[in-house]
Amino acid sequence: MTAPNGLKGANIELPYPSVGATEQVLLTAVLAEGQTELRNAAIEPEIIDLICILQKMGAIITVEPNRVIFIEGVPELRGYDHRAIFDRNEAASWAAAALATKGDVFVGGVKQEEMMTFLNVFRKVGGDFDVHDDGIRFWHPGGTLKPVTIETDVHPGFMTDWQQPLVVALTQAEGVSTIHETVYENRFGFTDALNKMGAEITVYKDGLSDDSRRVMRREFEQAAVITGPTPLTGADIEVPDLRGGFSHLIAALTAEGQSKVTNLGIISRGYENFIEKLRLLGADFVFES
Repeated sequence: MTAPNGLKGANIELPYPSVGATEQVLLTAVLAEGQTELRNAAIEPEIIDLICILQKMGAIITVEPNRVIFIEGVPELRGYDHRAIFDRNEAASWAAAALATKGDVFVGGVKQEEMMTFLNVFRKVGGDFDVHDDGIRFWHPGGTLKPVTIETDVHPGFMTDWQQPLVVALTQAEGVSTIHETVYENRFGFTDALNKMGAEITVYKDGLSDDSRRVMRREFEQAAVITGPTPLTGADIEVPDLRGGFSHLIAALTAEGQSKVTNLGIISRGYENFIEKLRLLGADFVFES
């Protein structure tokens, strides 16, 4: 890719508020000549964190209401010092693990503001949490978990990466839960292994209609209906992807008996030192490298 005459500012409107697309526009526009107006931009906390970094480097970026971002190009950028925000996906995954296994997990570095949507659902299901200055403690307080209906969406909605680990906990809830996946297609392949372990999950490849929904129905969406509680039993599982793989680990820790989980390298892409963290939490496992 080349720009023989240099990069020029432009008016851009994304067909969907994609995090990756918004990041690419920001990274390109900061050194383009003139102003770039980006409409229907993603506004996830990670996007705002990137904007903070670019501002430290010398960029001029204005975030307006209604998903509009203005970037005024500058001649050059400089170095910076910055501490990135915590990983919201990892935080939600450990929280879901605590719920599914009737455990108690403190996740350091987590901030309430960025997790509000997840925390509401966590509480509705029957989990409990305490917010501290240095993190959030998640635990299963005992009693019966409750079913929920969830629609994934872009921020500030319920993230698509949060639903997969939570599905494992919902297999232990009393009643029928429904997940409407509206962000990514083919997101429920990981449920095959859960059904093999004893879960009762039905995937609707064309989604389900629901008059009470708030998220606009999309052509490629799917839905999963989870009926519980169902006891899980150990099984041999091959990790298919990042979030699904961590969900399988949660299921293996929840299940009665022994499970063999292979292809763990995929999980390490998104969960730093997760083997050591499992040890610290008291998980009963043997790791074979």
